[in-house]
Amino acid sequence: MSDKIKLKTIKKYNMSEGGNSAEDFLTLIKNSRRGKFKVYIGMSAGVGKTYRMLQEAHALLENGIDVKIGYIETHNRKETHALLEGLSIIPRRKLFYKGKELEELDVQAVLNLRPEVVIVDELAHTNIEGSKNEKRWQDVMEILDSGINVISAVNIQHIESLNEEVKSITDIEVKERIPDSMLSQADEVVNIDLTAEELINRLKAGKIYDQAKINSALNNFFKSESILQLRELALKEVASQVTRKVESEVTIHKAIKKERFLACISSNEKTAKNVIRKTARLANYYNSQWYLLYVQIPRESSDKIALDKQRHLINNFKLATELGAEIIKVENPNVAHTIMEQCEERKITTVCIGKPHLNLWKIILATDTFNSLLNKLSQENIDLVILS
Repeated sequence: MSDKIKLKTIKKYNMSEGGNSAEDFLTLIKNSRRGKFKVYIGMSAGVGKTYRMLQEAHALLENGIDVKIGYIETHNRKETHALLEGLSIIPRRKLFYKGKELEELDVQAVLNLRPEVVIVDELAHTNIEGSKNEKRWQDVMEILDSGINVISAVNIQHIESLNEEVKSITDIEVKERIPDSMLSQADEVVNIDLTAEELINRLKAGKIYDQAKINSALNNFFKSESILQLRELALKEVASQVTRKVESEVTIHKAIKKERFLACISSNEKTAKNVIRKTARLANYYNSQWYLLYVQIPRESSDKIALDKQRHLINNFKLATELGAEIIKVENPNVAHTIMEQCEERKITTVCIGKPHLNLWKIILATDTFNSLLNKLSQENIDLVILS
């Protein structure tokens, strides 16, 4: 963000495009009023995201921008804490939880003061029970919708669609996560990058955690091989954001095939979750629309399916929605035929399913129409991706 923030609309309003013109115009107006959003992303704690945000706050202040600190977490790091000097800090909201006084971002105070730019750290943070919003990223959405520009930060392991991948790298399941749509809505995504050696040296020097936590960190999240893999994820994520920005803002005269993904799931909770997250990553990379298809066969009707499977399905629908999917639920005994119908109706370019142990796969193999499905996909130049 530089100098005075200039707003711009992403698309032109065209009366000839059809649809509800009044609603389209209202959406256009709301988009033009929305604040700009910048996110610093890093492979782990300690790479310098908060430090860079505070440096930018000083630069904005020197250029006459009204910038305030909504919430910052310096973790008592000396160099970072020193950068708070001279910056206007909005007092945090204090509340009691389980007998302790805790502090949260005061969203209402931010909305009342209306700075041009507000700094909000730790985007994936879960708010204290009783807060208006469950997550801080929801607080940020509210601030952006009011027209205030936000600079925030998050680590790569907090991105929802990468949850399983991060777990496989670190053996740690990250509980606090943000939907991928938060990054896709960002106007700028900046990677704060360090080599594994530099990060480990910072850790050993006590610049990230207290001395008592260093050995534990070195044996867990800060293993050299883990850092390298997380670094690769962060670099790929920022690269995909740049690709999305080019596609949305740069005029390309050559017609390009627009990807559309169809993720097909069964009631198998774990595999379905994996298919959802990996399809979301693909759709995110291609900046494309995607759908989640669940075909309810007779033995999984609402009066026959086990309650735990029903609950898992609902949770997976919710996850897919958070990751940007449109949910399609069809009652049909013929899974393969339903997939073909949806491909035709939604102009799908890629179908994503789980690997062969999936119930869905067994159902398809058990039908005479599996070959018809493959032939149809081939005829229509639709790719079939089997996700491991």
